[in-house]
Amino acid sequence: MTDTSDNNLTKHLDVFKEIGNIGAGNAASALAGLLNKRISMTVPDAAVVPFNTIVDMMQGPETLVAGVLVDVSGELHGFNLLVLEMKDALAMISQALGKPVSEVASPGFELSELQRDTLMEIVNIIVGSFLSAISSFTGLSVVPSVPNLSIDMLGAIISIATIQYGQVGDTVLFLKTQFNDLEGEISGHFFLIPDYNSYKILINSLGLEG
Repeated sequence: MTDTSDNNLTKHLDVFKEIGNIGAGNAASALAGLLNKRISMTVPDAAVVPFNTIVDMMQGPETLVAGVLVDVSGELHGFNLLVLEMKDALAMISQALGKPVSEVASPGFELSELQRDTLMEIVNIIVGSFLSAISSFTGLSVVPSVPNLSIDMLGAIISIATIQYGQVGDTVLFLKTQFNDLEGEISGHFFLIPDYNSYKILINSLGLEG
């Protein structure tokens, strides 16, 4: 006999992945204009995971990353976390600026103002595209705050998120994004962490059972 909760989770992930693919398509179109080249972007993986397992989705808590925190308000409340391994973030900046960017080896590294502005423009496109797709699918108002960009070890950024927002909900929607047609393979990790009530609202708006 098939477990009903397993069936429900599978349905949820199928819908979330479809939302992710639409957001990825929109982001790819916008990034193609910014980078002046064809970009293909897909969501090969979707999962609902516990908040405290975010660090396990990548290479561990000491991985150097560019992390972007965005408050989500409107009819859904919580926050969004976009994580790019630093080598991937630098590859995107290099593509956008049309010149190589030095590799980094420690959390003390700082981007130049131009590099930081370029990365912010890229992540704004990605985050905005995903949140717009969620809003379009659900019909709910989703209002993002100004993104907060940090370059640090993943564990430190998760700690910042916990301190700044508190653990608003145990349920985390995870979408892995894959960028193609860049020089090498680039992956990003998108986490939507709604509060408990917002997760129920999200599920109900999609016509899914909780």
